[in-house]
Amino acid sequence: MKAALFDTVGRPLRVDTIGDPSPARDEILLKVAACGICGSDLHMTEDPKTFGIGQGVVLGHEFAGEVAALGSDVTGFATGDRVAVAPMWGCGHCDSCRAGEPAWCPEMRLIGGGYAEFASVAARQCRKLPDDLPLAEGALAEPTSIGLHSVMRSGLKPGDKALILGAGPIGLLVAFWARRMGASHVVVADIIDCQKARAGAVGATGFAISGPDLAAAFTDQAGGPPDIVFECVGKKGLIDFACGLARVHGTVVGVGLCVGGDEWDPFAVLSKELTIVMSAFFNMHEFETAIDVLATDGQYRPQALITERIGLGGVPETFEALRNRTTQCKVLIETAA
Repeated sequence: MKAALFDTVGRPLRVDTIGDPSPARDEILLKVAACGICGSDLHMTEDPKTFGIGQGVVLGHEFAGEVAALGSDVTGFATGDRVAVAPMWGCGHCDSCRAGEPAWCPEMRLIGGGYAEFASVAARQCRKLPDDLPLAEGALAEPTSIGLHSVMRSGLKPGDKALILGAGPIGLLVAFWARRMGASHVVVADIIDCQKARAGAVGATGFAISGPDLAAAFTDQAGGPPDIVFECVGKKGLIDFACGLARVHGTVVGVGLCVGGDEWDPFAVLSKELTIVMSAFFNMHEFETAIDVLATDGQYRPQALITERIGLGGVPETFEALRNRTTQCKVLIETAA
């Protein structure tokens, strides 16, 4: 099969032919239809040791496809089923796995494999897609679940004012869910405004340029400081920045992947009695909810994030281009393209 492979830091991904995977007894062989390029994939290729990846690895954890073959122990699926994949592999029998929380399984590992024509995944990681949802759009289930989990972790209530730092795909999906769950004001902030229209398309009520004037800009739009600030960038100093923006007794949610340590002022947090919450991954109930919402017509839809669809041959060039700030949002690799 064709696949896009990681070799080493500083080199573009390489498209090559490798052996087809075969499913283990509890696995499904999936004919991959589409896989999203995620910012964490970029992080992995810049710091592979931290993420435990090596030469020849196939990245890609936001994917969906069609069941091509079944392991001998698999039940509940049939050849031809259309499924999305949750990339957290768990043992399947511990308390966390049985509760639909594979992210907290003691044996949990993140799986890739979506940058290829076929992938083998545990059947328990898969959920069927509704008939009226285009198969490629099932690749949005994973990031849409991340956004949902972040809002669930925040404790957001109808009427709350929310500020989202970062207009990347995750920040925009947090905005989508915050609006869907009843926030009265949902303002997305970024250092440039190229995603302003897309923020509105997923439900944000406003957009602001991030910087020293952000607090005033948010108050002008929302009539007061934010109840909840979501940090969806993952850059050093932004948790501290978010704490300065939140109202007294407000909440700051760390969503962005900040690797290498950070610093923040605990006195500023104490003086406002802020709640700091971290959000990572999602559970399978949220994954199912994300799939349902992708298939639901409405004024605001996560599909608004898709900016380009490419084939496997275009992966190396596009992947490298995404290392720099562009007007792209979510790029889907479609193996049939």
